[in-house]
Amino acid sequence: MPFSPKYKVTDRNLALELVRVTEAAAISSSAWTGRGEKNEADGAAVQAMRAAFDTVAIEGTVVIGEGEMDEAPMLYIGETVGAGGPKMDIAVDPLEGTNLCAKDMPNAMTMVALAESGNFLHAPDIYMQKLVVGPNLPDDLIDIDAPIETTLRDLAKAKGKDISSITMCALDRERHEEMIARAREAGARVMLLTDGDVAAAIAACMDESRVDIYAGSGGAPEGVLAAAAVRCVGGQMQGRLMFEDESQVERARSMDPGKDPTRKLGLHDMARGDVLFSATGVTTGTLLRGVRFYGPTIARTHSIVMRSKSATVRFIEGRHDFSTKTWAGH
Repeated sequence: MPFSPKYKVTDRNLALELVRVTEAAAISSSAWTGRGEKNEADGAAVQAMRAAFDTVAIEGTVVIGEGEMDEAPMLYIGETVGAGGPKMDIAVDPLEGTNLCAKDMPNAMTMVALAESGNFLHAPDIYMQKLVVGPNLPDDLIDIDAPIETTLRDLAKAKGKDISSITMCALDRERHEEMIARAREAGARVMLLTDGDVAAAIAACMDESRVDIYAGSGGAPEGVLAAAAVRCVGGQMQGRLMFEDESQVERARSMDPGKDPTRKLGLHDMARGDVLFSATGVTTGTLLRGVRFYGPTIARTHSIVMRSKSATVRFIEGRHDFSTKTWAGH
């Protein structure tokens, strides 16, 4: 049966197919939880994710992945996946928080974002400065170039809170020490993470989380995944690529021709059009519960799937029987 040209990325069935992809990766990588072997955990997630993609009715091209073609078996930039269908761009992190999984620490997740071809920023594997707040706030509330104190005060005012009730989340890195000190001096609380800034960016957009804002620098590929998720929940995000040398500038320019690679990136510069996002917990964290095993063949997963067109957010609990799975993930 031919695919209709009206088939859209927001098709409900496709959203559920993406959940199956992240579930497969989570279950496979969870076998390595706490074993201190981050590369093995990542490799298991990649293998299962690639196999699960073989059942998804798309012609997908990985534009945000784990490396270049000569770095296989990772899901490399330019790799095509899927069973055939409409052309889609794919952003993947088969296991965000490889160290978190290896050490059995919170917030390890598997994640995939999907958009129609050409709608994701093609970001090199460098750092990106990021700033994220949630939905239902005044337009253009944040400016990545503004002092963090100004941003926190503006956010507190917009939320009708005292700044002492505002919590900023950031990665616990030496490069963030000055920003953290200034945020605390302004009166805000600071939540520090060892890894996993996509989860932190999503948390800044969720009412039930303790996080009001995510700030700081992390991986640019993860920035695009975060932008896809933030698009789905109506949050605000800005970013800027951070370069160490001219070769990185030229690499970014070649991936996004005709654009200034040093420009300030708005949310729609990173993720445009209709976007789908799915993530499944590997270890229990602030957003998702981790994989839980019941006997030798049964596992339960906890996932989030989001669609930008409808702004629908679904949390999905899955029960999996390995004796009937079609992907070779466990």
